[in-house]
Amino acid sequence: MQTVILAAGRGTRMRPLTDRRPKPMLPVTDRPLVAHTADAAIEAGATKLTIVVGYEAEAVRSFFGDERAGVPVEFAVQEKQRGTADAVRAAASSLDDEPFVVLNGDALYDVPSLSTLYDTVPAVGSFTVDNPSAYGVLDTDTDGFISGVVEKPEHPPSNLINAGSYVFPAEAQQWLNVEESDRGELELTDVLARTCDEYDVQAVAFDRWLDVGRPWELLEANEWKLSELDPRIDGDVSDDAELSGPVVVEDGATVRSGVVIEGPALVRRGATVGPNAYVRGATVVGEGAKVGHAVEVKNSVLMEGATVGHLSYVGDSILGRDVNFGAGTKVANLRHDGESVRQMVKGELVSTGRRKYGVVLGDEAKTGINTSLNAGVRLPTDGMTKPAESVLYDRINERSDE
Repeated sequence: MQTVILAAGRGTRMRPLTDRRPKPMLPVTDRPLVAHTADAAIEAGATKLTIVVGYEAEAVRSFFGDERAGVPVEFAVQEKQRGTADAVRAAASSLDDEPFVVLNGDALYDVPSLSTLYDTVPAVGSFTVDNPSAYGVLDTDTDGFISGVVEKPEHPPSNLINAGSYVFPAEAQQWLNVEESDRGELELTDVLARTCDEYDVQAVAFDRWLDVGRPWELLEANEWKLSELDPRIDGDVSDDAELSGPVVVEDGATVRSGVVIEGPALVRRGATVGPNAYVRGATVVGEGAKVGHAVEVKNSVLMEGATVGHLSYVGDSILGRDVNFGAGTKVANLRHDGESVRQMVKGELVSTGRRKYGVVLGDEAKTGINTSLNAGVRLPTDGMTKPAESVLYDRINERSDE
């Protein structure tokens, strides 16, 4: 089945992590988020991938090249992000006159359910949630077929939400010239509505699915994929280091003396841990990253080149590329009142739904020695703190989130 993967957007809700790369290229374990989407598609039956790119397109192009696991890869450019129907229209010239799949490149799908979707024409992927009003909700007719999607309804017609995955008949390639929606976008759900008028469209339920739109969902994505790790030690591990649970130490990585790592954890090539460091929970130590003496890292993602040199604590956090923690930097990751930690997203304070959640730092942010960072704080790309500074509130300009 020919497959279109949508990967053109920046992902403003993920800022500051997307200041210098598109959201689909953010790391989830050992590869970008969109690569997990592509690999799941290939395993489910994709015979050709067309990846729609836009913001920072070269990052996507250079990662994939012209094939993935023997499946040819083409690229289509969405010059301006005008909506999902417009994105698929950008890819239409690369499609044969056959049914086609469309997948969001910023979501994770379980492969068995995705395989079922690929075997069903036409179809839309669905997922059951407790709070459907926050999503596009699938409306079904009396025969159980999908009749359309209702966006964020006050009174949802069902608990089934649109999982951003579709199998369209070949004719749908001619239905992409839709009218602009109330949101000012060209919506693929309008193409789905036309398909529902012409065909019986089935809902295929996903056993597991995750829309990765905000930083804490990137943590959740890494937790999911780290749970699937097969332990492997290819790098240099000291004889007196203690590794337990599923731990991967890639070739070229170094784990020094006195280190304790409790998996699931991934230490990528070129990374160093220790001496005398403690890594636990679902943690990724990215390529070339450094976890130094007497540092504890728990349930966090350290991207390429991030350094937590010594005497620091990082919990439930995401550190962007080449972040540097001054000695003694501490991250708070728990509210004393037991409520979920909240974080600013596009100027609005939003609950993460996580009782434990730390900080998000943009690329090349630096902290002075003995800095304290409050739970839910974001520091901007290239941001800095002073020695002994306590950062209690978000440091990103809300205007720049628009």
